[in-house]
Amino acid sequence: MKPILNLIASGSFLAALAIAQTPGYTLTDLGPASNPFSQATFVAGNGAITGLSTVSGSQHAVVWQSGRMFDLATPGLGGPNSFAGSINELGQVLIQGELSSKDPNNENFCGYGDGLICLPYLWQFGVVTPLPTLGGNNASFNSMNKLGEVAGYAENSTRDPKCPSQPAANGTGPHVLDFEPVIWGPGQGQIRQLLLLPGDTVGLALWINDRGQAAGISGSCANTVVPGFTAGPHAVLWDSDGTVHDLGNLGGTSNPALLAVGNGALVVNNRGEVTGLSALKGNTTFHPFLWTQQTGIQDLGVLPGDLVGAGLGMNNKGVVVGASISAPGPAGGNPRAFLWQNGVMSDINALVPSNAGLHLLTANAINDQGQIVGFGATASGEIHAFLATPSYLSSTGATTTSATNAVVTPVDLTTSQSSVVLDGSGSTSSSGNLSYVFTVLPGGNVPALLQTLTSSSATVEFVNGPGLYLLQLIVTDASGNSAKSQVIMLNYQPSAN
Repeated sequence: MKPILNLIASGSFLAALAIAQTPGYTLTDLGPASNPFSQATFVAGNGAITGLSTVSGSQHAVVWQSGRMFDLATPGLGGPNSFAGSINELGQVLIQGELSSKDPNNENFCGYGDGLICLPYLWQFGVVTPLPTLGGNNASFNSMNKLGEVAGYAENSTRDPKCPSQPAANGTGPHVLDFEPVIWGPGQGQIRQLLLLPGDTVGLALWINDRGQAAGISGSCANTVVPGFTAGPHAVLWDSDGTVHDLGNLGGTSNPALLAVGNGALVVNNRGEVTGLSALKGNTTFHPFLWTQQTGIQDLGVLPGDLVGAGLGMNNKGVVVGASISAPGPAGGNPRAFLWQNGVMSDINALVPSNAGLHLLTANAINDQGQIVGFGATASGEIHAFLATPSYLSSTGATTTSATNAVVTPVDLTTSQSSVVLDGSGSTSSSGNLSYVFTVLPGGNVPALLQTLTSSSATVEFVNGPGLYLLQLIVTDASGNSAKSQVIMLNYQPSAN
Protein backbone atom coordinates (compact mmCIF):
# COMPACT_ATOMS: atom_id res chain seq x y z
CA MET A 1 0.00 0.00 0.00
CA LYS A 2 1.26 3.50 -0.85
CA PRO A 3 1.84 5.92 2.03
CA ILE A 4 -1.06 8.33 2.46
CA LEU A 5 1.22 11.30 1.77
CA ASN A 6 2.22 9.85 -1.59
CA LEU A 7 -1.41 9.21 -2.51
CA ILE A 8 -2.33 12.80 -1.71
CA ALA A 9 0.66 14.16 -3.58
CA SER A 10 0.05 12.08 -6.70
CA GLY A 11 -3.67 12.89 -6.64
CA SER A 12 -2.96 16.60 -6.30
CA PHE A 13 -0.53 16.48 -9.21
CA LEU A 14 -3.03 14.70 -11.47
CA ALA A 15 -5.77 17.14 -10.48
CA ALA A 16 -3.52 20.13 -11.18
CA LEU A 17 -2.54 18.63 -14.54
CA ALA A 18 -6.17 18.06 -15.50
CA ILE A 19 -7.12 21.61 -14.52
CA ALA A 20 -4.20 23.00 -16.51
CA GLN A 21 -5.43 21.12 -19.57
CA THR A 22 -9.07 22.17 -19.16
CA PRO A 23 -9.85 24.72 -21.89
CA GLY A 24 -11.52 28.07 -21.37
CA TYR A 25 -14.89 28.60 -23.00
CA THR A 26 -16.71 31.33 -24.79
CA LEU A 27 -20.39 31.53 -23.88
CA THR A 28 -23.35 32.20 -26.16
CA ASP A 29 -26.75 33.02 -24.71
CA LEU A 30 -29.07 31.35 -27.24
CA GLY A 31 -31.99 33.38 -25.93
CA PRO A 32 -33.99 34.53 -27.66
CA ALA A 33 -33.87 37.96 -26.02
CA SER A 34 -36.74 38.78 -23.63
CA ASN A 35 -37.92 35.17 -23.74
CA PRO A 36 -38.55 33.90 -20.21
CA PHE A 37 -37.65 30.26 -20.87
CA SER A 38 -35.54 28.19 -23.25
CA GLN A 39 -33.36 25.09 -22.91
CA ALA A 40 -30.79 23.41 -25.11
CA THR A 41 -30.94 19.62 -24.96
CA PHE A 42 -28.36 18.33 -27.47
CA VAL A 43 -25.51 19.53 -29.69
CA ALA A 44 -24.46 17.62 -32.79
CA GLY A 45 -20.95 17.38 -34.17
CA ASN A 46 -21.72 20.07 -36.75
CA GLY A 47 -22.86 22.49 -34.04
CA ALA A 48 -26.62 22.14 -34.62
CA ILE A 49 -28.48 22.42 -31.31
CA THR A 50 -31.90 21.13 -30.29
CA GLY A 51 -34.12 22.28 -27.47
CA LEU A 52 -37.23 24.21 -26.61
CA SER A 53 -38.39 27.79 -26.29
CA THR A 54 -41.58 29.33 -24.99
CA VAL A 55 -43.96 30.77 -27.56
CA SER A 56 -47.22 32.40 -26.39
CA GLY A 57 -47.12 30.47 -23.13
CA SER A 58 -46.39 27.07 -24.69
CA GLN A 59 -43.15 25.17 -25.18
CA HIS A 60 -42.06 24.68 -28.78
CA ALA A 61 -39.46 22.34 -30.25
CA VAL A 62 -36.65 24.41 -31.77
CA VAL A 63 -33.30 24.00 -33.52
CA TRP A 64 -30.47 26.54 -33.36
CA GLN A 65 -28.28 26.60 -36.46
CA SER A 66 -25.63 29.19 -37.30
CA GLY A 67 -26.96 31.69 -34.77
CA ARG A 68 -30.60 31.39 -35.83
CA MET A 69 -33.46 29.66 -34.04
CA PHE A 70 -36.02 27.65 -36.04
CA ASP A 71 -39.41 26.72 -34.58
CA LEU A 72 -40.34 23.14 -35.56
CA ALA A 73 -43.54 22.87 -33.55
CA THR A 74 -45.91 23.85 -36.34
CA PRO A 75 -47.25 22.60 -38.63
CA GLY A 76 -47.64 18.90 -37.87
CA LEU A 77 -48.10 18.81 -34.08
CA GLY A 78 -51.62 19.05 -32.73
CA GLY A 79 -51.03 20.00 -29.10
CA PRO A 80 -49.56 23.08 -27.44
CA ASN A 81 -46.26 21.74 -26.02
CA SER A 82 -43.24 20.07 -27.57
CA PHE A 83 -39.45 19.91 -27.40
CA ALA A 84 -36.63 18.71 -29.64
CA GLY A 85 -34.18 16.30 -28.04
CA SER A 86 -31.72 15.15 -30.69
CA ILE A 87 -30.49 15.74 -34.24
CA ASN A 88 -28.32 13.62 -36.52
CA GLU A 89 -26.35 13.84 -39.75
CA LEU A 90 -29.34 12.63 -41.77
CA GLY A 91 -31.14 15.88 -41.00
CA GLN A 92 -33.55 14.09 -38.66
CA VAL A 93 -34.75 15.91 -35.54
CA LEU A 94 -36.33 14.00 -32.68
CA ILE A 95 -39.38 15.74 -31.18
CA GLN A 96 -41.71 14.98 -28.30
CA GLY A 97 -45.07 16.62 -28.86
CA GLU A 98 -48.58 16.66 -27.44
CA LEU A 99 -51.70 15.81 -29.35
CA SER A 100 -54.85 17.90 -28.97
CA SER A 101 -56.78 14.98 -27.45
CA LYS A 102 -56.98 14.10 -23.76
CA ASP A 103 -55.59 10.83 -22.48
CA PRO A 104 -58.56 8.45 -22.00
CA ASN A 105 -57.02 7.14 -18.74
CA ASN A 106 -56.42 10.67 -17.39
CA GLU A 107 -52.67 10.08 -17.41
CA ASN A 108 -50.15 12.90 -17.45
CA PHE A 109 -47.43 10.94 -19.20
CA CYS A 110 -45.14 13.76 -20.29
CA GLY A 111 -45.53 16.01 -17.29
CA TYR A 112 -47.02 19.12 -18.89
CA GLY A 113 -49.95 18.98 -16.47
CA ASP A 114 -52.69 19.22 -19.07
CA GLY A 115 -53.44 15.49 -19.46
CA LEU A 116 -52.95 15.45 -23.23
CA ILE A 117 -51.61 12.41 -25.06
CA CYS A 118 -47.97 12.80 -26.11
CA LEU A 119 -45.90 10.99 -28.72
CA PRO A 120 -42.39 11.11 -30.21
CA TYR A 121 -41.95 12.32 -33.78
CA LEU A 122 -39.21 12.35 -36.38
CA TRP A 123 -38.93 15.67 -38.20
CA GLN A 124 -36.98 15.56 -41.44
CA PHE A 125 -36.92 18.45 -43.89
CA GLY A 126 -40.34 19.68 -42.83
CA VAL A 127 -42.06 16.26 -42.76
CA VAL A 128 -43.26 15.15 -39.30
CA THR A 129 -43.74 11.39 -38.70
CA PRO A 130 -45.16 10.02 -35.42
CA LEU A 131 -43.52 6.95 -33.87
CA PRO A 132 -45.78 4.05 -32.80
CA THR A 133 -46.58 2.79 -29.31
CA LEU A 134 -46.91 -0.82 -28.11
CA GLY A 135 -50.69 -0.59 -27.99
CA GLY A 136 -51.02 2.15 -25.38
CA ASN A 137 -51.67 5.84 -25.84
CA ASN A 138 -48.36 7.54 -25.01
CA ALA A 139 -44.67 7.25 -25.75
CA SER A 140 -41.55 9.38 -25.47
CA PHE A 141 -37.81 9.30 -26.19
CA ASN A 142 -34.41 10.49 -25.09
CA SER A 143 -31.94 10.09 -27.96
CA MET A 144 -31.23 9.07 -31.55
CA ASN A 145 -28.11 7.75 -33.27
CA LYS A 146 -26.60 8.48 -36.68
CA LEU A 147 -28.59 5.62 -38.27
CA GLY A 148 -31.89 7.14 -37.22
CA GLU A 149 -32.54 4.59 -34.45
CA VAL A 150 -34.41 6.14 -31.51
CA ALA A 151 -34.22 5.06 -27.87
CA GLY A 152 -37.36 5.61 -25.83
CA TYR A 153 -40.29 4.09 -24.01
CA ALA A 154 -43.81 3.31 -25.07
CA GLU A 155 -47.00 2.29 -23.31
CA ASN A 156 -48.52 -1.11 -23.90
CA SER A 157 -52.14 -2.07 -23.18
CA THR A 158 -51.49 -3.66 -19.75
CA ARG A 159 -53.35 -1.95 -16.92
CA ASP A 160 -51.08 -2.20 -13.89
CA PRO A 161 -52.56 -1.71 -10.37
CA LYS A 162 -49.02 -0.97 -9.09
CA CYS A 163 -48.80 2.21 -11.15
CA PRO A 164 -49.06 5.40 -9.05
CA SER A 165 -52.50 6.95 -8.84
CA GLN A 166 -51.03 10.33 -7.89
CA PRO A 167 -48.47 12.53 -9.68
CA ALA A 168 -44.80 11.78 -9.01
CA ALA A 169 -42.37 14.27 -7.47
CA ASN A 170 -41.37 15.44 -10.99
CA GLY A 171 -44.95 16.18 -12.06
CA THR A 172 -45.54 13.16 -14.29
CA GLY A 173 -48.39 10.77 -13.65
CA PRO A 174 -50.70 9.42 -12.58
CA HIS A 175 -50.10 6.29 -14.68
CA VAL A 176 -52.39 3.43 -15.56
CA LEU A 177 -50.60 1.46 -18.28
CA ASP A 178 -47.17 -0.18 -18.19
CA PHE A 179 -44.41 1.35 -20.35
CA GLU A 180 -41.58 -0.57 -21.95
CA PRO A 181 -38.09 0.29 -23.26
CA VAL A 182 -38.06 0.35 -27.05
CA ILE A 183 -35.92 1.14 -30.07
CA TRP A 184 -37.65 2.68 -33.08
CA GLY A 185 -36.21 2.33 -36.56
CA PRO A 186 -34.11 2.54 -38.53
CA GLY A 187 -36.97 1.77 -40.92
CA GLN A 188 -40.15 3.84 -40.83
CA GLY A 189 -42.72 2.43 -38.40
CA GLN A 190 -40.33 -0.13 -36.89
CA ILE A 191 -40.45 -0.64 -33.11
CA ARG A 192 -38.53 -3.20 -31.06
CA GLN A 193 -39.17 -3.90 -27.36
CA LEU A 194 -36.09 -4.42 -25.18
CA LEU A 195 -35.70 -7.05 -22.46
CA LEU A 196 -36.14 -6.19 -18.78
CA LEU A 197 -34.26 -7.55 -15.81
CA PRO A 198 -35.88 -10.68 -14.30
CA GLY A 199 -38.92 -9.76 -12.22
CA ASP A 200 -39.26 -6.23 -13.64
CA THR A 201 -42.32 -5.06 -15.57
CA VAL A 202 -41.46 -1.61 -16.98
CA GLY A 203 -38.43 0.18 -18.33
CA LEU A 204 -36.98 3.17 -20.15
CA ALA A 205 -34.42 3.26 -22.95
CA LEU A 206 -32.78 6.67 -22.56
CA TRP A 207 -29.83 6.64 -24.98
CA ILE A 208 -28.58 4.70 -28.00
CA ASN A 209 -25.07 4.88 -29.41
CA ASP A 210 -23.96 4.33 -32.99
CA ARG A 211 -23.12 0.68 -32.20
CA GLY A 212 -26.70 -0.08 -31.19
CA GLN A 213 -26.05 -0.24 -27.44
CA ALA A 214 -28.75 1.38 -25.31
CA ALA A 215 -28.77 2.70 -21.74
CA GLY A 216 -31.69 3.11 -19.41
CA ILE A 217 -33.73 1.86 -16.47
CA SER A 218 -35.48 -1.38 -15.50
CA GLY A 219 -38.02 -1.61 -12.68
CA SER A 220 -41.73 -1.72 -11.87
CA CYS A 221 -44.47 0.82 -12.41
CA ALA A 222 -44.46 1.48 -8.65
CA ASN A 223 -40.77 2.46 -8.42
CA THR A 224 -39.80 3.81 -11.86
CA VAL A 225 -40.42 7.46 -12.69
CA VAL A 226 -40.53 8.59 -16.33
CA PRO A 227 -38.57 11.73 -17.37
CA GLY A 228 -37.83 14.42 -16.57
CA PHE A 229 -35.77 13.84 -13.42
CA THR A 230 -36.10 10.12 -14.06
CA ALA A 231 -34.97 7.34 -11.72
CA GLY A 232 -35.69 3.70 -10.97
CA PRO A 233 -34.22 0.74 -9.11
CA HIS A 234 -31.81 -0.51 -11.81
CA ALA A 235 -29.47 1.31 -14.20
CA VAL A 236 -29.05 -1.00 -17.18
CA LEU A 237 -27.18 -1.39 -20.45
CA TRP A 238 -28.55 -3.27 -23.44
CA ASP A 239 -25.92 -4.65 -25.79
CA SER A 240 -26.50 -4.57 -29.53
CA ASP A 241 -27.57 -8.24 -29.38
CA GLY A 242 -30.41 -7.30 -27.00
CA THR A 243 -28.97 -8.73 -23.78
CA VAL A 244 -29.55 -6.59 -20.68
CA HIS A 245 -27.02 -5.94 -17.91
CA ASP A 246 -27.51 -4.43 -14.45
CA LEU A 247 -24.76 -1.81 -13.99
CA GLY A 248 -24.97 -1.82 -10.20
CA ASN A 249 -25.39 1.21 -7.94
CA LEU A 250 -23.66 3.43 -5.40
CA GLY A 251 -25.41 1.84 -2.43
CA GLY A 252 -29.04 2.88 -2.84
CA THR A 253 -32.19 2.15 -4.78
CA SER A 254 -35.27 3.98 -6.02
CA ASN A 255 -37.24 6.31 -3.76
CA PRO A 256 -40.11 7.73 -5.87
CA ALA A 257 -41.17 10.04 -3.04
CA LEU A 258 -38.00 12.13 -3.56
CA LEU A 259 -37.13 13.88 -6.81
CA ALA A 260 -34.68 11.86 -8.95
CA VAL A 261 -33.56 9.58 -6.10
CA GLY A 262 -32.76 6.23 -7.66
CA ASN A 263 -30.62 4.73 -10.40
CA GLY A 264 -30.56 5.48 -14.09
CA ALA A 265 -28.19 5.01 -17.02
CA LEU A 266 -28.74 8.18 -19.04
CA VAL A 267 -26.01 8.14 -21.73
CA VAL A 268 -23.84 5.50 -23.41
CA ASN A 269 -21.09 6.65 -25.77
CA ASN A 270 -19.59 4.78 -28.71
CA ARG A 271 -16.92 3.27 -26.44
CA GLY A 272 -19.65 1.62 -24.35
CA GLU A 273 -19.06 3.92 -21.36
CA VAL A 274 -22.15 4.93 -19.40
CA THR A 275 -23.02 7.91 -17.22
CA GLY A 276 -26.13 8.77 -15.26
CA LEU A 277 -27.19 9.00 -11.63
CA SER A 278 -27.23 6.55 -8.73
CA ALA A 279 -28.70 6.70 -5.23
CA LEU A 280 -26.37 6.60 -2.26
CA LYS A 281 -26.95 4.50 0.85
CA GLY A 282 -30.05 5.73 2.69
CA ASN A 283 -31.97 6.55 -0.53
CA THR A 284 -32.14 10.30 0.03
CA THR A 285 -29.30 11.56 -2.18
CA PHE A 286 -27.71 10.62 -5.50
CA HIS A 287 -24.46 11.23 -7.40
CA PRO A 288 -23.35 11.15 -11.02
CA PHE A 289 -21.53 7.99 -12.02
CA LEU A 290 -19.29 6.65 -14.76
CA TRP A 291 -19.47 2.96 -15.65
CA THR A 292 -16.97 1.14 -17.84
CA GLN A 293 -16.54 -2.53 -18.60
CA GLN A 294 -13.12 -2.42 -16.96
CA THR A 295 -13.91 -0.54 -13.74
CA GLY A 296 -17.61 -1.03 -13.15
CA ILE A 297 -19.57 1.84 -11.57
CA GLN A 298 -17.61 4.82 -10.17
CA ASP A 299 -18.90 7.71 -8.08
CA LEU A 300 -17.93 11.00 -9.79
CA GLY A 301 -18.87 13.03 -6.73
CA VAL A 302 -20.31 16.55 -6.77
CA LEU A 303 -18.94 20.08 -6.63
CA PRO A 304 -17.76 21.34 -3.21
CA GLY A 305 -20.69 22.12 -0.92
CA ASP A 306 -23.23 20.17 -2.97
CA LEU A 307 -25.14 17.02 -2.06
CA VAL A 308 -26.62 15.58 -5.27
CA GLY A 309 -25.86 15.49 -8.96
CA ALA A 310 -26.31 13.65 -12.25
CA GLY A 311 -24.28 12.95 -15.37
CA LEU A 312 -26.55 14.13 -18.17
CA GLY A 313 -24.24 14.15 -21.18
CA MET A 314 -21.05 12.45 -22.33
CA ASN A 315 -19.04 12.49 -25.55
CA ASN A 316 -17.03 9.74 -27.20
CA LYS A 317 -13.89 10.89 -25.36
CA GLY A 318 -15.45 10.08 -21.99
CA VAL A 319 -15.95 13.71 -20.90
CA VAL A 320 -19.08 14.04 -18.74
CA VAL A 321 -21.31 17.07 -18.16
CA GLY A 322 -24.33 17.49 -15.94
CA ALA A 323 -25.67 19.22 -12.86
CA SER A 324 -24.33 19.41 -9.29
CA ILE A 325 -26.97 20.57 -6.81
CA SER A 326 -26.77 21.94 -3.29
CA ALA A 327 -29.67 19.89 -1.92
CA PRO A 328 -32.20 17.33 -3.18
CA GLY A 329 -35.71 18.31 -4.15
CA PRO A 330 -37.15 21.19 -6.19
CA ALA A 331 -37.25 23.63 -3.26
CA GLY A 332 -33.78 23.40 -1.75
CA GLY A 333 -31.54 22.77 -4.74
CA ASN A 334 -29.29 25.34 -6.41
CA PRO A 335 -27.81 23.61 -9.49
CA ARG A 336 -24.48 24.33 -11.17
CA ALA A 337 -23.41 22.98 -14.54
CA PHE A 338 -20.34 20.77 -14.22
CA LEU A 339 -17.65 19.31 -16.48
CA TRP A 340 -15.89 16.08 -15.44
CA GLN A 341 -12.65 15.39 -17.28
CA ASN A 342 -9.47 13.47 -16.44
CA GLY A 343 -10.82 12.64 -12.99
CA VAL A 344 -11.58 16.24 -12.04
CA MET A 345 -15.01 17.89 -11.73
CA SER A 346 -15.14 21.62 -12.58
CA ASP A 347 -17.87 24.22 -12.27
CA ILE A 348 -18.39 25.40 -15.86
CA ASN A 349 -19.24 28.85 -14.50
CA ALA A 350 -15.56 29.14 -13.56
CA LEU A 351 -14.49 28.28 -17.12
CA VAL A 352 -16.47 31.00 -18.93
CA PRO A 353 -15.93 34.78 -18.81
CA SER A 354 -17.09 36.31 -15.53
CA ASN A 355 -19.18 38.89 -17.40
CA ALA A 356 -20.95 36.25 -19.53
CA GLY A 357 -24.39 37.28 -18.21
CA LEU A 358 -25.64 33.77 -17.41
CA HIS A 359 -25.28 31.59 -14.33
CA LEU A 360 -25.08 28.10 -15.84
CA LEU A 361 -27.47 25.78 -14.03
CA THR A 362 -27.36 22.53 -15.99
CA ALA A 363 -25.25 21.13 -18.83
CA ASN A 364 -27.30 18.66 -20.87
CA ALA A 365 -24.92 17.54 -23.62
CA ILE A 366 -21.36 17.74 -24.98
CA ASN A 367 -20.16 16.82 -28.48
CA ASP A 368 -16.80 15.42 -29.53
CA GLN A 369 -15.51 18.92 -30.27
CA GLY A 370 -16.15 19.83 -26.63
CA GLN A 371 -19.10 22.15 -27.23
CA ILE A 372 -21.51 22.09 -24.27
CA VAL A 373 -25.19 23.05 -24.19
CA GLY A 374 -27.70 23.42 -21.41
CA PHE A 375 -29.50 26.25 -19.66
CA GLY A 376 -28.73 29.04 -17.22
CA ALA A 377 -30.29 31.98 -15.44
CA THR A 378 -30.00 35.62 -16.47
CA ALA A 379 -29.64 38.45 -13.97
CA SER A 380 -33.36 39.14 -14.35
CA GLY A 381 -34.29 35.53 -13.59
CA GLU A 382 -35.06 34.34 -17.11
CA ILE A 383 -33.95 30.81 -18.04
CA HIS A 384 -32.02 30.73 -21.31
CA ALA A 385 -30.37 28.02 -23.37
CA PHE A 386 -26.59 28.36 -23.72
CA LEU A 387 -23.72 27.15 -25.86
CA ALA A 388 -20.24 26.96 -24.30
CA THR A 389 -17.52 26.63 -26.95
CA PRO A 390 -13.90 25.71 -26.14
CA SER A 391 -11.49 28.52 -26.92
CA TYR A 392 -9.61 26.40 -29.46
CA LEU A 393 -12.68 26.18 -31.70
CA SER A 394 -13.64 28.78 -34.28
CA SER A 395 -16.97 30.58 -34.16
CA THR A 396 -18.39 28.13 -36.70
CA GLY A 397 -17.75 25.19 -34.40
CA ALA A 398 -15.01 23.64 -36.56
CA THR A 399 -11.46 23.18 -35.36
CA THR A 400 -9.31 25.96 -36.76
CA THR A 401 -6.55 24.73 -39.02
CA SER A 402 -4.12 26.40 -41.38
CA ALA A 403 -3.73 23.24 -43.49
CA THR A 404 -7.29 22.87 -44.84
CA ASN A 405 -9.95 25.55 -45.18
CA ALA A 406 -13.43 25.43 -46.73
CA VAL A 407 -14.48 28.69 -48.36
CA VAL A 408 -17.67 29.12 -50.38
CA THR A 409 -19.57 31.96 -52.04
CA PRO A 410 -22.21 33.11 -51.63
CA VAL A 411 -22.69 32.50 -47.89
CA ASP A 412 -25.72 34.68 -47.18
CA LEU A 413 -27.98 35.58 -50.10
CA THR A 414 -31.57 36.61 -50.73
CA THR A 415 -32.58 35.96 -54.33
CA SER A 416 -35.59 35.73 -56.62
CA GLN A 417 -33.77 33.41 -59.04
CA SER A 418 -34.93 29.78 -59.10
CA SER A 419 -31.39 28.47 -58.66
CA VAL A 420 -27.99 29.54 -57.35
CA VAL A 421 -24.50 28.26 -58.16
CA LEU A 422 -22.26 27.78 -55.10
CA ASP A 423 -18.52 28.23 -55.64
CA GLY A 424 -16.02 26.49 -53.36
CA SER A 425 -12.93 27.14 -55.48
CA GLY A 426 -11.53 29.46 -52.81
CA SER A 427 -10.96 26.46 -50.50
CA THR A 428 -7.32 25.63 -49.79
CA SER A 429 -5.16 22.78 -48.53
CA SER A 430 -1.41 22.24 -48.21
CA SER A 431 -1.93 18.62 -49.34
CA GLY A 432 -3.96 19.50 -52.43
CA ASN A 433 -6.37 17.22 -54.32
CA LEU A 434 -9.47 18.49 -52.60
CA SER A 435 -12.83 16.76 -52.83
CA TYR A 436 -15.98 18.81 -52.34
CA VAL A 437 -19.30 17.82 -50.74
CA PHE A 438 -22.15 20.29 -50.38
CA THR A 439 -24.57 19.06 -47.71
CA VAL A 440 -28.12 20.10 -46.79
CA LEU A 441 -28.58 21.13 -43.15
CA PRO A 442 -31.79 20.77 -41.10
CA GLY A 443 -33.89 23.79 -40.29
CA GLY A 444 -34.71 24.94 -43.81
CA ASN A 445 -36.46 23.87 -47.00
CA VAL A 446 -34.95 21.02 -49.02
CA PRO A 447 -33.44 22.02 -52.39
CA ALA A 448 -32.43 19.96 -55.39
CA LEU A 449 -28.65 19.87 -55.13
CA LEU A 450 -26.58 19.05 -58.24
CA GLN A 451 -22.91 18.32 -57.45
CA THR A 452 -19.91 16.07 -58.07
CA LEU A 453 -16.99 15.28 -55.75
CA THR A 454 -14.42 16.54 -58.24
CA SER A 455 -16.13 19.87 -58.85
CA SER A 456 -15.79 22.88 -56.58
CA SER A 457 -19.22 24.15 -57.61
CA ALA A 458 -22.78 22.97 -57.10
CA THR A 459 -26.18 24.14 -58.30
CA VAL A 460 -28.97 24.64 -55.77
CA GLU A 461 -32.50 24.58 -57.18
CA PHE A 462 -35.24 25.92 -54.90
CA VAL A 463 -37.74 23.18 -55.66
CA ASN A 464 -39.68 23.53 -52.39
CA GLY A 465 -40.72 27.11 -52.89
CA PRO A 466 -40.02 30.32 -50.95
CA GLY A 467 -38.10 30.28 -47.71
CA LEU A 468 -34.72 29.63 -46.17
CA TYR A 469 -32.38 26.91 -47.48
CA LEU A 470 -29.38 25.90 -45.33
CA LEU A 471 -26.29 24.18 -46.74
CA GLN A 472 -22.61 23.67 -45.93
CA LEU A 473 -19.46 22.81 -47.87
CA ILE A 474 -17.14 20.08 -46.58
CA VAL A 475 -13.73 19.73 -48.25
CA THR A 476 -11.32 16.83 -47.75
CA ASP A 477 -7.69 16.77 -48.91
CA ALA A 478 -5.40 13.94 -50.00
CA SER A 479 -4.27 13.35 -46.40
CA GLY A 480 -7.82 12.92 -45.13
CA ASN A 481 -7.99 16.32 -43.43
CA SER A 482 -11.47 17.86 -43.60
CA ALA A 483 -12.88 21.31 -42.99
CA LYS A 484 -16.36 22.81 -43.00
CA SER A 485 -17.39 26.16 -44.40
CA GLN A 486 -19.65 28.64 -42.74
CA VAL A 487 -23.33 27.71 -42.94
CA ILE A 488 -24.69 28.83 -46.31
CA MET A 489 -28.03 30.64 -45.92
CA LEU A 490 -30.02 31.12 -49.13
CA ASN A 491 -33.34 32.96 -48.82
CA TYR A 492 -35.48 32.31 -51.89
CA GLN A 493 -38.17 34.94 -52.42
CA PRO A 494 -39.55 34.68 -55.97
CA SER A 495 -40.83 37.74 -57.74
CA ALA A 496 -44.54 38.47 -57.50
CA ASN A 497 -44.74 38.92 -61.28
